[in-house]
Amino acid sequence: MLRVKRSLPWVVPALLLLAALAWRHFDPGGVSADIQRAVFDRYQRFEPRSYEPAPVRIVDIDDASLAKIGQWPWPRSYVAGMVRQLARAGAAAIAFDIVFPEPDRTSPANILPLWAASGGLTKPLKEALAALPDHDVLLAKAIDDAGTVVTGFALTAETSARLPLGRGTFAWAGDDPRQFVPASYGGAVVNLKEFEQAAAGNGAFNFDPDDDLVVRSIPLVMRVGNQLYAPLAAEALRVAQGAKTYKIKSSGASAETAFGEHTGISSVQIGAYSVPTDSRGRLLMHYSLPDASRYVPAWKILSGDFDRAKIEGQIVLIGTSAAGLLDIKSSPITAAMPGVEAHAQAIEQIVLGHYLQRPDWADGAESAFLLAVGIVLIVTLRHLGALWSAAAGAAAIAAIFAASWYAYRVHLFLFDPVTPSVAAFAVYLCGTIVGYLRTEFEKRAVRGAFKQYLSPALVEQLAEDPSKLKLGGELREMTFLFCDVRGFTSISERYKSQPQDLTKLINRFLTPMTDTILERRGTIDKYMGDCIMAFWNAPLDDTDHADNACAGALAMLEALERLNGALEGEARAAGREFNPLHVGIGVNTGDCVVGNVGSDQRFGYSVLGDAVNLASRLEGQSKTYGVDIVIGEATRAHAPSWATLELDLIAVKGKHEAVRIFTLLGDAEMAQSAGFRALSQRHEAMLSAYRAQQWSRASELIRECRLLDGTVSGLYDLYEERIARFMAEPPGPDWNGVFVALTK
Repeated sequence: MLRVKRSLPWVVPALLLLAALAWRHFDPGGVSADIQRAVFDRYQRFEPRSYEPAPVRIVDIDDASLAKIGQWPWPRSYVAGMVRQLARAGAAAIAFDIVFPEPDRTSPANILPLWAASGGLTKPLKEALAALPDHDVLLAKAIDDAGTVVTGFALTAETSARLPLGRGTFAWAGDDPRQFVPASYGGAVVNLKEFEQAAAGNGAFNFDPDDDLVVRSIPLVMRVGNQLYAPLAAEALRVAQGAKTYKIKSSGASAETAFGEHTGISSVQIGAYSVPTDSRGRLLMHYSLPDASRYVPAWKILSGDFDRAKIEGQIVLIGTSAAGLLDIKSSPITAAMPGVEAHAQAIEQIVLGHYLQRPDWADGAESAFLLAVGIVLIVTLRHLGALWSAAAGAAAIAAIFAASWYAYRVHLFLFDPVTPSVAAFAVYLCGTIVGYLRTEFEKRAVRGAFKQYLSPALVEQLAEDPSKLKLGGELREMTFLFCDVRGFTSISERYKSQPQDLTKLINRFLTPMTDTILERRGTIDKYMGDCIMAFWNAPLDDTDHADNACAGALAMLEALERLNGALEGEARAAGREFNPLHVGIGVNTGDCVVGNVGSDQRFGYSVLGDAVNLASRLEGQSKTYGVDIVIGEATRAHAPSWATLELDLIAVKGKHEAVRIFTLLGDAEMAQSAGFRALSQRHEAMLSAYRAQQWSRASELIRECRLLDGTVSGLYDLYEERIARFMAEPPGPDWNGVFVALTK
């Protein structure tokens, strides 16, 4: 379970990374496509295509022309006049971004019934009108005479009685392109037959806007059923070159790498121009800002008052910019653009060889970037943390944005830096959150495991840096303390009829003892009835572990004195006999294994080692020597500044090797006092005389020690008893002064 939790910070982000790659591939809801469009639109707004003069002009039925000539539709005799003027000026092609589906209502034959119904038609007037030519005939003749006119039609979703007349033919290499061209149309609004038959070309002026109605591409191939049609711009370019056939290259064609996949259309050949397209046969538009030099007002053409150099050799598109005629489109760089200008800009791009492209391998490159950055983020999060991972991710994201912008500006390639960056950020955020939750889980686990055994400050240190807690066992030098209540059996007997009161008493005893240990950086290992086991220098490092343990032991005696004072007051108030609590404390320092100890089902943080056992034995010997605190030789060596007196050389039960033990009487200030120094000198002299079997000299020194300090009188009672026994029965010549303890 722990291994699973530790793997979550990389498993969860890795799963999210795989999900992001799948999302990019399948793009449910078109979210990725929407993001790409927004990015590429922003690029065009930042840096649109620079306008370069190209052989394309727009004859604009603008508001000024409507004001001068009248409302639209104009009599087709006027339109025929425009065609003749443009043909005489040498236009390479003349294309109508207008459809003429019905006879002209202003033709004489259509006017006669209206005038007759009004009663104002005289015979001479009727004969004069009948002699006038039909406007549609005039326009058809003008189209036929020009020989370079392209009529326009509008494809519709609904079926129609007649489909447009296709003028150019289609040929293809590779897969049949009809499977890649969307079947969006079922019919068309077409021109009168005489116009279609007279025209050199016939093209659809439909656009294929995106869901937000922005025109970002122009289809170069359209389909109604199985019939392919060309758009108006392509037809105008074909007619201007005198070409007959469109050549479409699809997947599977020579020099097209598709690895057996049907990836779609790659290019459309229009005369001398090979135009790269997307898989659906669309030209990606790279718009320039509006430029007045593209336009010639229609009224100037009709009046003949125009610069013929602007028309000669040009592809001329006849359309409208008048808002009232509703041919306004949205582009990435402007919200309102005449539809005819989109056709003109498409022809400009083709003639200038200026192609905005999204390469076939762009999706793969972006996914590879996402995969690489995602792996880097997961690895750096795992090993270097959130800050360095954020720096690495930010650098990679900055690099892809810079590369994307460079590819657009210099090579006209479109790469989306946002979608993989957002996905990579999501991976980073997920990894960071999971890592944070894991850290919080570890902190909570550490707090839960140690809050009963460590001071709050130490618990927080462990929680902030769990690496300081080395689980599974670690060898380190530590100091151990055992504290036990003297005469607890007799105390229990007094409370045998009131066990609740005994529990309260023990809790009142353990609470201040515990607080005292925790305040001095100790760790509570366990409670064993009335006994406390504690240690220092684990789980957190404590270079002063021996000093802190000595300070804790003395503070425990002070806390016990305060507790006895409170208990005595309560006993007197209740009229009960007062029996003070006494403790024995054993302290020892040594190497020990510390870590998780227990079974697979249940374990706890504890210690194992000989030094622990000796500390427990020393606590038991405090009663033997009549002192409150017994410390080992190693503890005194690590804490030499404390006021200590040597007790004995002793082989505790269960051990054959003798150890030197001491009692702890006070702090460094006491150790430096004149009274304690005098006592220490007499005491050391007494032990030397005792071990030299100088019994009289030892007894004399004991009396001097008693006069200097009476707090260890029980110790001197013990030595006087031994001296009396040895004087009666002298020890053998091999006696080395070691006392062998037969009890714990």
